[in-house]
Amino acid sequence: MNTSIQNTQGAKNPRISDLNRISFATTKWSMVMAVGNSDAAKSATALEELCRRYWPPLYMYIRRKGYDRHAAEDLTQGFFAHLLDSGVMTRVDRSKGRFRSFMIGTLKNFLLNENDRNNALKRGGGMQIIPLDETLAESIYQDSPADSVTPEKQFDRDWALGVMRAALERLKSEYSTVKKRDLFCVLETGLTGETETGWLHQASSRLGMTEATVRVALHRLRRRYGDLLRDEISQTVLDEADIDDEIRLMFSALG
Repeated sequence: MNTSIQNTQGAKNPRISDLNRISFATTKWSMVMAVGNSDAAKSATALEELCRRYWPPLYMYIRRKGYDRHAAEDLTQGFFAHLLDSGVMTRVDRSKGRFRSFMIGTLKNFLLNENDRNNALKRGGGMQIIPLDETLAESIYQDSPADSVTPEKQFDRDWALGVMRAALERLKSEYSTVKKRDLFCVLETGLTGETETGWLHQASSRLGMTEATVRVALHRLRRRYGDLLRDEISQTVLDEADIDDEIRLMFSALG
């Protein structure tokens, strides 16, 4: 499959501004399994990192299920306490699906269980299992379009945006040298979709390059982004053969 980020299924590509709003990075399965480590300190550290990566879409999922902001904050913290206290992370089986599916499935069961919900409110209220920027998550939630998409579908969309953001941050880091920084800043707006009329001419003027040179540079940037995107996805699937299916699912979630 072509490593370009272009969506072959015709779904609308997300804006760069969308990618910059959600920190929802992929997780290596080795980190997931480390949560079940018999060493309590290592387990707690691994869980905290997982929660830092995955909490924004989880929080927004809870909000979309009808909970107000404060209840969602408490439930999010309570859910993390549940992961830490219940030992559920020791039962993660890499061979039985994607980790994001495990997380949303566990959260749904947590919310459906009345006892767990009450305990979550009790544990989460006034406590910080891990530090969360609820203000940021709430602003993202408020800016989300009000449509008929189910919370589950929106969760998948948030995940997809996060994967793309993780790849974008790595790409930006590779172009962090003084010589490449300006190139990236100019070409970034053309990275994930079709450029507007006149964009190529404006970019060439800003960079002092010919339009042909800019076109080649943009092609290379997109291809490298595609490579990094595949690498990010490879960290969340069992087999390399599953990467293309995961890419199709990702674009389907963005459609």
